[in-house]
Amino acid sequence: MRIVFMGTPEFAVPSLEKLISEGHEVAAVFTQPDRPKGRGNKMAAPPVKECAMRHGIPVFQPEKIRRDGIEELKQLAPELCVTAAFGQILSQEILDIPPRGNINVHASLLPKHRGSAPIAYAILQGDTLAGVTTMMMDQGIDTGDMLMKAETAIGDTETCAELTERLSRLGAELLAETIRRMEAGTLARTPQNEAMMTYDPMLNKGMGEADFSRTAAEVKGQINGLNPWPCVSIPFGDGRLKLMRAGLEEGRGKPGQVLAADPKSGLVIACGEGAVRILELQAPGGKKMSAEDYLRGHGIPVGTILESDKEQA
Repeated sequence: MRIVFMGTPEFAVPSLEKLISEGHEVAAVFTQPDRPKGRGNKMAAPPVKECAMRHGIPVFQPEKIRRDGIEELKQLAPELCVTAAFGQILSQEILDIPPRGNINVHASLLPKHRGSAPIAYAILQGDTLAGVTTMMMDQGIDTGDMLMKAETAIGDTETCAELTERLSRLGAELLAETIRRMEAGTLARTPQNEAMMTYDPMLNKGMGEADFSRTAAEVKGQINGLNPWPCVSIPFGDGRLKLMRAGLEEGRGKPGQVLAADPKSGLVIACGEGAVRILELQAPGGKKMSAEDYLRGHGIPVGTILESDKEQA
């Protein structure tokens, strides 16, 4: 099938690779423009662009596809368009170009977790299941008819980064099967139940402000769900200590109180209800490491109150 693929981050790469390996004719890739990245603010290409270039696939990077990419898309004459975390809204004019429509690979079990950060919110909100839904796109935000679903359990201490990688591969396999059924004429469309819909706003840096007055389950979800961005952090020395992975632990104390801090016991912090065990962290100016490794070279006295941003305010 002649397909135009639209996607931007690493999550979308397995879907593009799968279309290629399945023998589809990927006529072109549309992705976001190169952006400054890292401490040096050097221009960096989106992962999907890098993948397309490795395979010799033409790449288009309009700032707004609904304004700058319509004519190019028409000239490409795709039979089907596929999107996966593209990051731009498609106009009805664009949706009408491919005769077989537009399939989107969305990283949630729709209609739950519509929006741009469904994986993070699944962990933030304490879900036990995550998944991928293939859907037909319309002008709404993740509102189109559902095609197929695949689900997976969320690991007890799994981070958003890890779950994203797993769902990207799950989504690629689901996309391939969805297109097979479309070609065979056996693909069913199921309207979404709006009564079950949830929509999640974009992530922002302020969400990484720690608040140990919350329950341990909420703090754990925040830490794991916001890794790799924006990451939960607390004031620490002359900088900020990033908390990168956490699990639940028994214990009680004043919110933010260090209940254990040694290489054997690890780092345990009291919350408003229960406690969390910090499994991975990143000290100011340092690298990510296990809490145990950090504590082999750095002491944190038991009883210390690690103040959250809320407590400092």
